[in-house]
Amino acid sequence: MKAIVHAEQEGLKGLSLQDIDAPAVQKGMVQVKLKTAGMNRRDIAVTSRHKTDQPPLVLGSDGAGIIEEMGEDVQGLTKGDEVIINPGLGWKHTSDAPPEGFDILGLPDNGTFGEYISVPADNIVPKPEHLSWEEAGVLPLAALTAYRVLFTRGKIKPEDTVMLPGIGSGVLTFALKFAKAVGAKVIVTSRHEEKLKKAKELGADIAIPTNSDWNEELKNEKVDLLVESVGRATFEQSLSIIRKGGTIVTFGATTEDEVTINIRKFFYGQFNLLGSTMGSAEEFADMLSFIEQHGIKPELDRMFSLSQYKEAFEYLQETKNFGKIGFSIG
Repeated sequence: MKAIVHAEQEGLKGLSLQDIDAPAVQKGMVQVKLKTAGMNRRDIAVTSRHKTDQPPLVLGSDGAGIIEEMGEDVQGLTKGDEVIINPGLGWKHTSDAPPEGFDILGLPDNGTFGEYISVPADNIVPKPEHLSWEEAGVLPLAALTAYRVLFTRGKIKPEDTVMLPGIGSGVLTFALKFAKAVGAKVIVTSRHEEKLKKAKELGADIAIPTNSDWNEELKNEKVDLLVESVGRATFEQSLSIIRKGGTIVTFGATTEDEVTINIRKFFYGQFNLLGSTMGSAEEFADMLSFIEQHGIKPELDRMFSLSQYKEAFEYLQETKNFGKIGFSIG
């Protein structure tokens, strides 16, 4: 089968399109013939985290396709079923944090950027009928992350004002759609005028430049819940804009990881700072029910062929996307 493989060199230079053996189907596993696969910023990070002395790795966490073969002891599934893959391995029940042994598809195990993949049967879920193959393939990781951020960690309420600095990523476009679906008011920021315009078209109530003075721009607004994924470049502004007693939930850092907090200002403000990553199988099921109930679809930016992997990785690395991108495979 053809697959995007990382090996021998660190970073994007280690990527290549190769012909490799299709994965074996072991007990309790299901082989899926992939139709589409979604890209995430995690895929870029994996090219540095996957070491040059480790075996070659097929990248990718998101995917959708058709069941091709099933191993022993697999029940409730049938060859030919249209499915999506939950990329979270080993996290069944919703909990305060992932359990020991939790992994994400695409490191250390081979991922979805190939024609076939073999995954545990527990990670196979019927494809939502209202989604196209492209939409289904880019859905899982970002939608699950956004769902846990807003609902499990952020405890979003219809009367809340939610702020999403750096709008444009897959997670934040899902967060915008989810927040609007429950009736929240949404404020977004971006360095790009076109992304602010697109966010307004998706329902954002207020859109301001990231490099503006947020307190001046939003002096008549209160922010109850802020989703922070930028890191050092915006964290100080994020902490200064939320109301006293308000909450920041962070799930990533596209700029530097380390931030500085004025701890006195923090405890006088009675702020809440929460971390979040991915989510459980239970949350994945709840997220799917939520998007089906509200008719929510991913914001699909662009699809690439496997042979366009260099262009796809550079496109994502340069944050050209508004919403999700991915690969059309079969």
